[in-house]
Amino acid sequence: MNVQELSQALTDAFSTQLQSNVVVQNDVFGEVTIEVLPKDALEVFTTLRDDAGLKFEQLIDVCGVDYSEYGSVEWATESTSSTGFSRGVEPATGARLRFGDDIEATASGRPRFAAVYHLLSVTHNHRLRVRVYCESEAVPVVPSVIDLWSSANWFEREAFDLYGILFEGHPDLRRILTDYGFVGHPFRKDFPLIGHVEMKYDEEQKRVIYQPVTIEPRVLVPRVIRDDGRFDSSAAAVLANSAAEKTDV
Repeated sequence: MNVQELSQALTDAFSTQLQSNVVVQNDVFGEVTIEVLPKDALEVFTTLRDDAGLKFEQLIDVCGVDYSEYGSVEWATESTSSTGFSRGVEPATGARLRFGDDIEATASGRPRFAAVYHLLSVTHNHRLRVRVYCESEAVPVVPSVIDLWSSANWFEREAFDLYGILFEGHPDLRRILTDYGFVGHPFRKDFPLIGHVEMKYDEEQKRVIYQPVTIEPRVLVPRVIRDDGRFDSSAAAVLANSAAEKTDV
């Protein structure tokens, strides 16, 4: 079954439940991505797993996405190159927020948070991406698929930890990468790069304590090696000698 046939099979199976059914085809690989609403997600996932013509037995991954400022660029590039480190260093978006800064809403019109699932059919040797947008930005919730694929356990905990997405029905939804007392969700685009708190060992209390972060963010722009001779030692020597000769004159 090729990607076009898979896309048609999904349309036939979920005629009224798909919000989107997109095929990306190029010379290297083909991809199918569908979008469903949270209220339809469990029914769709169950059919994807159990239907004989689909048979997505394996859940490869679950990840969170923050679509705030989707499509924006970090640096304006009208007068500089559009790639590499020669772009400007003044932030044009909220990717490098400081304390007290507010993130602007996405201009794309889509909900801010989504859970993205990657499925594999071992039987039919095809893959599928399923995107489920969270209806609320303040309290992003999607149903847990742990009862369908047990491998979702740690994946959903990771998305909860890093993005704050709640997976309704998960039996043990707690942080997995950050400390249990960690404040905020690090992969949200409104999370400061320097964090909110730092910890240190307190000599008086003889234990590790948390305190407000004391460092300030700084922009690091690595040097760009350009192929124009400016870093050629022999060329630099010629320029130095030329400058010296002009001074003597």
